[in-house]
Amino acid sequence: MSVDIVVPADQAEGTKFALRSWLKPVGAKVARDEAIAEVETDKVTMEIVAPTDGVLSAQLVQKGAELQPGMKIGELGDAAAAPKAAPVAAAAAPVSAPKIDTQSVRNLRLSPLVRRLLAQNNVRAESVRGTGRDGRITPADVLAHAAGKPSAPAAPAASPPALAPRRSAGGSTLIPHTGMRRAIADHMARSVTVAPHVTAVFECDYSAVIADRKKYKAKGGLVPTFTAYFVAACVQAIQLVPKVNSRWHDDAIEVFDDINIGVGVSLGDGGLIVPVIHKAQDLSLTGIAQRLEDLTAKARNNQLTAADTSGGTFTISNHGVSGSLVASPIIINQPQSAILGVGKMEKRVVVREVNGSDAIVIAPMAFVSLTIDHRVLDGHQTNAFLTKWVEVMETWK
Repeated sequence: MSVDIVVPADQAEGTKFALRSWLKPVGAKVARDEAIAEVETDKVTMEIVAPTDGVLSAQLVQKGAELQPGMKIGELGDAAAAPKAAPVAAAAAPVSAPKIDTQSVRNLRLSPLVRRLLAQNNVRAESVRGTGRDGRITPADVLAHAAGKPSAPAAPAASPPALAPRRSAGGSTLIPHTGMRRAIADHMARSVTVAPHVTAVFECDYSAVIADRKKYKAKGGLVPTFTAYFVAACVQAIQLVPKVNSRWHDDAIEVFDDINIGVGVSLGDGGLIVPVIHKAQDLSLTGIAQRLEDLTAKARNNQLTAADTSGGTFTISNHGVSGSLVASPIIINQPQSAILGVGKMEKRVVVREVNGSDAIVIAPMAFVSLTIDHRVLDGHQTNAFLTKWVEVMETWK
């Protein structure tokens, strides 16, 4: 009797997986909940664990194969089970590599790109010093070895190391795509194809929020970031305009009860990841701030789980942290219906009414935008959301 090993099915619709590596060889004994394979999405790398005690009797897909949630990738059996080889059709045929010790290859967990570079440069894996996580060989390690240069130890990074660039004969540099970069590209292209994007822009005075943060600083302890205020303001704006927290179906618009707000976190050249604050409507400002602090730390240390990045119903892109005033259109994180963009805060001269007369004052201002799926939302709802968001921020108590 065998037990199926499947890709977790509780993922957002449209999530794409690729098999990164098998952590156990066929015939290995495994215990329940022991990691036996690694898969990656456009957001995270995650482990698939054994559903029960047994022996890994079949690997039905090979490294690099594209997977879908719920897909069967292997089998567990008892000690007498006959191992099954991975079918050739499960993935593109790998490039032949120099013959090396099978057990060493399993221990090194070579990625498809590393295998290809080993073959192209006629390099044996056991002769390469790995500088990746847990001593794994990276593409840069292979290229450095082939060039006769020692690999520098990889410094702890907030994001996965970039793949090694290659020089072409035509005088250009080719930078190999990471799995995350390819998945992000597919996701963004799909979003602008299926959803008509429309963007509205307002501006917001941060004076009230800055004053509130000073009170937290005076008390000591956790001080909410500006992003925490953004999330809290989004909750109130969504409660006024619930359709912002929805998704399009061909026969209906699905409006969600829970407000699960994703916040984009840049990984530098490694891409972008969007951890999610689930049920933000149930959290106080400090609760939101604490959740943000935890998720951001996990994101920058590559420790997010699939649960941390799934289930989002609305997204905030704080593009101002990198200096931009306005970005348009900010691409909607499908299958959501809207995304908030927050630009750089800067002091500007504005006109205010003081004691019944107009006066020129200096205020900390920022542009804020809402990009919508025009199939779901119209201009009236878009402007109502932004009006409420700005009101909450400018009158924060």
